[in-house]
Amino acid sequence: MQTDLSAALDIGGTKIAGALVDTHGRLVVRAARPTPADKDGATVMRAVAEVVGELAAGPDWARVAAVGIGSAGPVDAATGTVSPVNIPGWRDFPLVAGVRALVGERPVVLVGDGVAMTAAEHWQGAARGHANALCMVVSTGVGGGLVLNGRLHPGPTGNAGHIGHISVDVEGDPCPCGSRGCVERIASGPNIARRALANGWQPGPDGDTSAAAVAAAAHAGDPVALRSFERAARALAAGIAATATLVEIDIAVIGGGVAGAGEVLFRPLRAALRDYATLSFVSRLTVVPAQMGTDAGVVGAAAAAQQSRLDAFVPAP
Repeated sequence: MQTDLSAALDIGGTKIAGALVDTHGRLVVRAARPTPADKDGATVMRAVAEVVGELAAGPDWARVAAVGIGSAGPVDAATGTVSPVNIPGWRDFPLVAGVRALVGERPVVLVGDGVAMTAAEHWQGAARGHANALCMVVSTGVGGGLVLNGRLHPGPTGNAGHIGHISVDVEGDPCPCGSRGCVERIASGPNIARRALANGWQPGPDGDTSAAAVAAAAHAGDPVALRSFERAARALAAGIAATATLVEIDIAVIGGGVAGAGEVLFRPLRAALRDYATLSFVSRLTVVPAQMGTDAGVVGAAAAAQQSRLDAFVPAP
């Protein structure tokens, strides 16, 4: 039997996406369901089962060698459990066990959604060809993942590289995680909008107060909107520079809705990075937009599954 496909699940608060992905990163089969995030945990798991069932219904399922899951976090790969902030019915939910019951003897690998995005960008996207990279999702929250020495580095629990909760302002606002001045507390979409409103930004006639609306105002030259993005950019730059200094990455890839602001974000980010990444071994660090878009979750989950499967055949040193 030819086994050259990975099954992949990308689980978020809005959508549960699934795909069968080949060894070149191509999506052979797709499936998706809305996430019933306001329901109990068993109901959410039934939606996952429906996605898996749709993937398994065709003849290509026989070629699946492993299953990868990228989930909103926190996740704990060591125990196979997830507690996504935006899915209240899942707290320490045994997701890996639930998926194993659906896929038979195939190995199942769990990583956080930021790590999955990182795997996708390193395999097929903007970090391709880079041995040491940080990839980030800047959206409602801020997450990320690391590639070190050419390999995805998820860490023991699947959360390594979670840059959103590096503190970049030790006397800053309290963060829901319990710390202060986290990158996420400054640079996420809702916090960009919150700061703009607090400093006098006025939404348009439609009343849209989202970060996208702030970005549109910044593109039009609104000074308050521009300053809100500049502050977010400095927080991102400080977090990226700290990460680069610690593990010597040479590229940072930024995706997610906030990255859609384009140069309103990237121009001040690159300028601020020069202020923070000052040591010689990080001074050539580059920052680029992500390339994988909405497929990053499933492509990255497949990549994580493929790496784990290969690792199983490599003898320990």
